[in-house]
Amino acid sequence: MNNIPSNMEEILSHQICGFRQYVLTAPVHLSYVSPNLCALAGVRADELLDDGKDLYLQLVHPADREKYSALLRRVVSEGRALSGEYRLVKRDGTVICVKDTVSPKRTDSGLLVGYSVLTDITDMKKEYGDLRFLNETIPCGFLRYTCEKQPRITYINQKMIEFLHFPKVKDGEMDYLEMFKSNIFLMIPMEERRRFSKYLNRVFSADAPIAGNMTLLRCDGTRAHVFGWVTKCINERGEPEFQSVCMDVTERYQAQKTTESKRYLRALADVYDKIFEFNLDVNTVKCLHCEEASYFKRFEDVAMQIEDALERWLISSVSPEQQDGVRRFFGDFCQKQLHGADGKPPQISYSARATDGSMRQYTGIFIKVTDSVSFYCCRRTKEPDSITALQQENTQLKETVRDLVMQFSDGLAAFEVSPEGLVKPLYASENVCEFFGYTAEEWLPLTKRFTPLENFVAYSESAHEDFAELLRTGEAEFTYFDFKSEAERKIKAICSEKEPNANASRYVMLYAVEGDSAAQKQSLPENRTVSIRTFGYFDVFVGDSPIAFRNKKSKELFALLVDRKGGYVTSEEAIGFLWEDEPANPLTLSRYRKVALRLKSTLEEYGISEIVEAVDGKRRIVMDKVECDLYQYLSGKEEYAQLFKGSYLTNYSWGETTLGELINSRK
Repeated sequence: MNNIPSNMEEILSHQICGFRQYVLTAPVHLSYVSPNLCALAGVRADELLDDGKDLYLQLVHPADREKYSALLRRVVSEGRALSGEYRLVKRDGTVICVKDTVSPKRTDSGLLVGYSVLTDITDMKKEYGDLRFLNETIPCGFLRYTCEKQPRITYINQKMIEFLHFPKVKDGEMDYLEMFKSNIFLMIPMEERRRFSKYLNRVFSADAPIAGNMTLLRCDGTRAHVFGWVTKCINERGEPEFQSVCMDVTERYQAQKTTESKRYLRALADVYDKIFEFNLDVNTVKCLHCEEASYFKRFEDVAMQIEDALERWLISSVSPEQQDGVRRFFGDFCQKQLHGADGKPPQISYSARATDGSMRQYTGIFIKVTDSVSFYCCRRTKEPDSITALQQENTQLKETVRDLVMQFSDGLAAFEVSPEGLVKPLYASENVCEFFGYTAEEWLPLTKRFTPLENFVAYSESAHEDFAELLRTGEAEFTYFDFKSEAERKIKAICSEKEPNANASRYVMLYAVEGDSAAQKQSLPENRTVSIRTFGYFDVFVGDSPIAFRNKKSKELFALLVDRKGGYVTSEEAIGFLWEDEPANPLTLSRYRKVALRLKSTLEEYGISEIVEAVDGKRRIVMDKVECDLYQYLSGKEEYAQLFKGSYLTNYSWGETTLGELINSRK
């Protein structure tokens, strides 16, 4: 039975774009061309058919002829269908871009023939012309991807491919680029995926771009740090899509981390005798700091395999009865089994042989730097009768800081304070940055210069006088709001001198400590009638107890809600009042959300969270759940007519608008 369609010629001529047949056995030449290919190139069929040479080659753009010839050579050598893109010059001089797919087949007589189908992709190339220009002139990565729950990459430029270290595809190997294209989350580290997903949702719903830093997972398993932005656009099919442009800032990021680590080490070196870096990614340990007379000085900054270094340099010197315990301690650490849910860092005490051959008591602690890198900090426990009184005093300060580190690990920070009272952060975790009222972007410039203390603590919810007292007395405790747990917590601060010299810089170490939340809940007043005073200074009472707002801005936000008399206040409106000189932008929106969280936490602490209602980011006070002198006065009842004496929200300048209205109404 003959299954060949009777209209095969018509199919080749009209239904299949640009069809032609090759004889690939030398000399390579065309044996058939379809009419639509001739129409595409603007030539006649007899101008392309010649048994002795490939006349079609003359239509290929001179700059692309080698690319075209290489495609045919690969088809012959590999014996499989291949595709390539190149330009054709039509008879009228017009240049078009085509995609050529050539499939080889050997006939019964042994002749190798090729079947080629051309597709005109000129319009597509024009569409991506700007992208090519961006790729060729600016060292930026560019991505286009769908707005699906699991976004697919529809375009990735060469620079982005280089950023992510995608290898060239070889025969028999997986095409990692195609795998990554099917799901953009494959290039996002696991711990960053939720954050990235939130960014995409925000861009899609707000229809506004977002810029910032992001960590990407390269194809080889390493990490790249990029700065860029995401925006939502409408593609040529009328569908929404995301577009991202980013710059590789990995080297700058690593340099900043190195500088930050050095500052951190300088602060830790003031407390500990030896500091070792454990890197579990590469299974190495190296000595970062030790005394000049230490045996480890000769190995400083030399990476060694963890197991060999521990057995040879540490465990062998530990007293025999403690060696098994020390070996288990470090073994559990390497297996990531030591950091418990309580957040306390792993610590150990043991006796070991010192450089002079004597047995000494040592204490050590692991302080986490990243998911894979930790600092093991240890020091020898000195006998009090072997040091001078002055050394005793300094040791006690160090012991206080060391013991504090050994009890609490989250919220760690260190600052250098100059004799003139200028402050420069050496290191701080994210929670401590929040305590001082800064974002991560605002914090980084502070680490590069000294800032007057009064300016440095201006955004903090604690007063400048409290910090000045810390520098004077050497110890203090502050309260801050932890946004991860959405709860109030406490900061413990210890200030010590690097040297017993009033003219030398001092170092402040801050650590987050657990507050007694249970005690707070037990102290809630039984009478929870909420009374608000607006005439004069703004204050809020639960029963007979005033609410102690720990943050000035959260109190001001509450005053604003009261002033609106039950009307909803949007984020943008609140920012306009709370930060009068700053426009609504990602930074101020972030600050506002933190202020709103603080207010919510404070109200929950007093058991009165129901007096404020939040809907889609807008907030209002529920008027019938509070007693307020403003609302009573505006009710017009005779018994409240004398409440207003001519002052209103004295704390806040924006209250003057309502004050004017009250004065006019009284007249």
